[in-house]
Amino acid sequence: MRATGVRMSYGDVQVLNGVDFTVSAGEVSCVIGPSGSGKSTFLRCVNGLEPVLGGSLRVLGEEVGHTLRDGRYHPWTPKEFAAFRRNIGMVFQRFNLFAHQSALENVACGPVHVLGSPADEARGLAMEHLERVGLAGHAHKRPHQLSGGQQQRVAIARALAMNPALMLFDEPTSALDPELVDEVLEVMKGLAADGMTMVVVTHEIAFAREVGDWLTFFDDGVAVERGRPGELLAAPGQERTRAFLSSVLGPREGLP
Repeated sequence: MRATGVRMSYGDVQVLNGVDFTVSAGEVSCVIGPSGSGKSTFLRCVNGLEPVLGGSLRVLGEEVGHTLRDGRYHPWTPKEFAAFRRNIGMVFQRFNLFAHQSALENVACGPVHVLGSPADEARGLAMEHLERVGLAGHAHKRPHQLSGGQQQRVAIARALAMNPALMLFDEPTSALDPELVDEVLEVMKGLAADGMTMVVVTHEIAFAREVGDWLTFFDDGVAVERGRPGELLAAPGQERTRAFLSSVLGPREGLP
């Protein structure tokens, strides 16, 4: 995935101001920054949920939003957007599970209704992914019977059931009680160990340091600074990055 000078606005409000960003297959790229810096909007552009209004964004070998044919750019149809998103899993802050369905049904519904998989095959696959996130014993519970951490793990299993080539996480632990955060992060660490390509918007600095191949600091709609997590956290090169890290880490975390 490569973004070059990506711009996006809501009316007169410029949200992305020329974002440059790269992640290669098998890498975990973590994104940090203050609220309103454009992190979540950028993820939504990567998934085709928001339009790119300037610059270039190539994801999984495709220029998001249009196709070059006969020397002209043709905007994607809704069907083409849907086909593109099949290869991308996205996990949001809120779990967005279907309240009337069990965990198993939530995970199986994508393969059945989007990929056209037979119901029995989809349910078997769903059970495998629930086992992967440690929830096989809760397969027949509905969302209201699960904790927030369990619901988020179901959401991860649901995304994995589509066999994505890229996983996007938009602050997946921010809506959780502190004692539930680790169970979700452990699942994400397992995905990273398995070689899943991931872009993770997060406030969990320790996770970014431990798991991330790259760490990018966003501010004011720009990817201000990118580096190896240990190096960037220890010695940020930009004053904007230093000020942010000082506010969230402080000298006890090793920030100079």
